[in-house]
Amino acid sequence: MEKTYDILIIGAGPIGLAAGLEAQREGLSYLIVERGCLVNSIYNYPLNMTFFSTSERLEIGGIPFTSLNAKPTRAEALEYYRRVADSAELNIHLFEEVQHLQPEADAYRIDTSKGSYLARKVVVALGFYGIPNLLHVPGEELPKVRHYYFDPHYYFRQKVVVVGANNSAADAALETWRKGADVTLVVRQPELGSIKYWTKPDLENRIAAGEIKAYFNTSITEIREREVDIQTPEGKVTLENDFVLAMTGYQPDFSFLEKIGIRLSQDEKRYPQYDPETMETNLPGVYLAGVVCGGMDTRVWFIENSREHAVKIVKHIRQVLQEEEV
Repeated sequence: MEKTYDILIIGAGPIGLAAGLEAQREGLSYLIVERGCLVNSIYNYPLNMTFFSTSERLEIGGIPFTSLNAKPTRAEALEYYRRVADSAELNIHLFEEVQHLQPEADAYRIDTSKGSYLARKVVVALGFYGIPNLLHVPGEELPKVRHYYFDPHYYFRQKVVVVGANNSAADAALETWRKGADVTLVVRQPELGSIKYWTKPDLENRIAAGEIKAYFNTSITEIREREVDIQTPEGKVTLENDFVLAMTGYQPDFSFLEKIGIRLSQDEKRYPQYDPETMETNLPGVYLAGVVCGGMDTRVWFIENSREHAVKIVKHIRQVLQEEEV
């Protein structure tokens, strides 16, 4: 007979791994399915990224995370989560995308790009780094436009426009400038946004010195092979340009949530429906965990404050499964 898991977890980010650890500790059978690599979102962070949080706030399952730095780096986080997965022998299928989820008897049938599974309960622990917020301007489809920034060396002696006001834009602007790029920062707001306290003064000083050109209350209106048009308070300006780094944020995969039947609010926030006490959605036995719970408010939930979702969810699932067995 086909095996039925107690829990199938969609997403092998830190919160998905935390849910697997909790299921394992409660003696529940589980499977984690991930469409990319382990902690795929963190893997796609910039090469030299430093977390805002300390290492202990990124720990999951009570497993210590030691760092050589006051704030851990991307490389240290990848090492930590790999060691967690290995040491706990977590049951994970990587590079396997969930395509369909539907009720079947007293469980759910989960079809993926590589197989099909039955699970009594499902935990959706999707991140938000897979789908960028688009500029919606002509020319955005050109290869010179990047919504992900990785390594500054690539932009040596290039004219780079960085779009955005927050951490990602600040890091991209400063790092590419230090590697020899001619950097222009385009910010829709009247000032810089929420930026790490050790980064913001650096960027402000570079702008004040004229080393990084910054336009505020400004937006890109068109992108061409060698130029970019921006609309400033004083009017249209055309910039010579080789690359556009659109650091405009990301969003959860709302289409997937809707496809499987999770209700979303109809306003611009797209909040998914779930019970904050149990994290169970409008679909009985389907739970949400991690940043996906915030809809478009992607600054509400982080590893630090959503790792407890795993504990809450698995505790509720264990209670429900015990009641169902009585």
